[in-house]
Amino acid sequence: MTDIKLARLPDRTPVKIAIAVMPDLAAALADYALLYEQTYAETVSVTDLIPAMLESFLASDRAFGRRRSRPPEVRT
Repeated sequence: MTDIKLARLPDRTPVKIAIAVMPDLAAALADYALLYEQTYAETVSVTDLIPAMLESFLASDRAFGRRRSRPPEVRT
């Protein structure tokens, strides 16, 4: 077997998660999608924005990142 520079790709199969949100949050998400469209001249649905928003939030949470980087037996 040949060794190559690129490691094997991780599982990239999307996982569907259904949520219900309060009307105020739904309105805020719709407003954000509109602002996104005005900023980038590209229409994107709220359902397409939510995963990117969640990834950004989790990446910016330092306490979560520190906790998650610990071995599983030390996370508690």
